[in-house]
Amino acid sequence: MNENTKILTIQDISCFGQCSITVALPVISAFGIETAILPSAVLSTHTSGFTGYTVRDLTEDLPAIQKHWESEGIEFDAIYTGFIASIEQLDYIKDIIDSRLKSEGLVFVDPAMADHGEFYNGFDQEFADKMGELCKLGDYILPNTTEACYILHKPWKENFSKEEMLDMAKELSEFTRRYVILKGYENEDNELGMIILDKKESTIEIVYNDKIDYVSHGTGDVFASAFVGSTMVGKAPTSAAKIAGEFTKKSIEKTVGDETHKYGVKFEQVILDLNELLESY
Repeated sequence: MNENTKILTIQDISCFGQCSITVALPVISAFGIETAILPSAVLSTHTSGFTGYTVRDLTEDLPAIQKHWESEGIEFDAIYTGFIASIEQLDYIKDIIDSRLKSEGLVFVDPAMADHGEFYNGFDQEFADKMGELCKLGDYILPNTTEACYILHKPWKENFSKEEMLDMAKELSEFTRRYVILKGYENEDNELGMIILDKKESTIEIVYNDKIDYVSHGTGDVFASAFVGSTMVGKAPTSAAKIAGEFTKKSIEKTVGDETHKYGVKFEQVILDLNELLESY
């Protein structure tokens, strides 16, 4: 990375609720990386735990934004996609990657569409199949087990064995240019594991963090954003996964016990810990 490195993140803006762009922008910026945004939609709040929220789909704005960037010669060293608001946007995003990513640039795809065995509101198998096609443009893909199962047309269950997780990561290698970061393995020692598969080198490893029994919206975005930032400053995928996992755990620890804070995790309170995590891993 150099001082002129620029990342584009494409995902929604939830005006209230710690997720998507309101996580990605501050976290990646904290690594010293210039971060541009392309909102897929604007929501008054995120969709977990809130009712009556407003949604403005920005699908039709994407081509005009791309055209303007082309006229200005704006390009990016990496593109990181998260929550995509419509199936039509996936084709537009492919065009943006083709047009605005530098020749040696990296693509990170977090196929944010499902969790705990269910699609998010508004998504279905057709969307998952199309998301799988976008994943094939990714140098790094970061699915959880539910998203992986939908992409692979496999049944989901609450707990997968180590062997099942490793096999799933190998199957997902058909949906990435190089790396699979598969989240959601839990071992008998109450640790959460991320499966790191390198398609080019034919290696597969598991990185562990202590599990905290707390469920909250937005933790996947905290992890993915910290992973992207760590990778872009030169960390290997296993180190980046460890840093991202520890940062997410610290964010959860700051949130546990606050019954008024059920809409996200307090990542802002540990964002200064990123420098220490970078030095440790």
